[in-house]
Amino acid sequence: MKLRKISLKARLILYDRGKILLLKQTKPNGGNYSLVGGTVEEDETARQSVIRESFEEAGIIINKKDLQLVHVLQKIRGGEQRVTLYFKANKWKGQLESKETKKFKKVEWFDLDKLPENMTLTVKHVLRAYRHGILYSELTASEWIPGTKSLSLPSKKK
Repeated sequence: MKLRKISLKARLILYDRGKILLLKQTKPNGGNYSLVGGTVEEDETARQSVIRESFEEAGIIINKKDLQLVHVLQKIRGGEQRVTLYFKANKWKGQLESKETKKFKKVEWFDLDKLPENMTLTVKHVLRAYRHGILYSELTASEWIPGTKSLSLPSKKK
């Protein structure tokens, strides 16, 4: 099968005092919780994308030196592939608010052990992989479409 499209995304895993920042999507966009981030634009690095998206979506300023790559996810569906780089940070400035109100209803902090049930399947997978110390993972179409094959990862490192 000929590869038709590869897209590069970048997302932020932002921690503050034992909590993680999530965006609540509006109903037309799924209504689930997701991470800050999006598509890396032309002439932009992945870290620049995270910095831009953090301000555009959540009103926060992240410093490039505070971003650490913690996970890479490759999603494959048909002739399309999506590679997403996940960066962790625990320092930020600004006034937290949902700035893209057509896409996101609100911005919220959650305890790591009390995450909402209605996170996107991808976010659940990535946070679990990250917490298990797994730097790279893959999802095929059957693994990331709701109602299909469940996500599985190795048991936690000891």
